[in-house]
Amino acid sequence: MTKEVIDAKANSDGNITHVKLSGNKSYTPLDTAMKMADKGQISNARSVRPRNGAKDHLRTNPDGKKGNNLDNMTGDN
Repeated sequence: MTKEVIDAKANSDGNITHVKLSGNKSYTPLDTAMKMADKGQISNARSVRPRNGAKDHLRTNPDGKKGNNLDNMTGDN
């Protein structure tokens, strides 16, 4: 059974640190969520590992909606 990212938390620098998954009461650390996404356990997000030296991150799958982007889920935007 796959889960979906439904919320996100960011640190003071604006970097996503945790995500909340459907069915969970608590937030999941980003590194754990990325491993889950790699295994296909998260249906609406994927791990991104840029080759240009940028930091690895989790990204929601594109669907044309801005409200479900992780940065927007943190409430900082």
